[in-house]
Amino acid sequence: MPESAFEIVSAVLMLTGALFAVIGGIGVVRLPDFFCRIHGAGITDTLGAGLILAGLMFLSPGWIVTAKLVSILVFLWITSPTSTHALANAALETGLRPRVDEAEEASSIP
Repeated sequence: MPESAFEIVSAVLMLTGALFAVIGGIGVVRLPDFFCRIHGAGITDTLGAGLILAGLMFLSPGWIVTAKLVSILVFLWITSPTSTHALANAALETGLRPRVDEAEEASSIP
């Protein structure tokens, strides 16, 4: 049984983060093309890991542990979107194009 409000908040944050991580994993498998998959993985990875780290911050025993968790979170916020962008850019440069619906493609041509 949780003993304090910090433990309850921590449990909610970590469970929500784990849920987002699982949803991201499902999205990587189920989404139709490469660009959708990296978008789903990048968003849910950042949010899921961020929520898990926030939950761990509520349980940290001292300020030094919290500072380390914050630095990991900042590093994650910088590297995850950057790596997703780099993957998408590399895919475009090698000739991989996003999958678009034929109706959308026809309506965008003047």
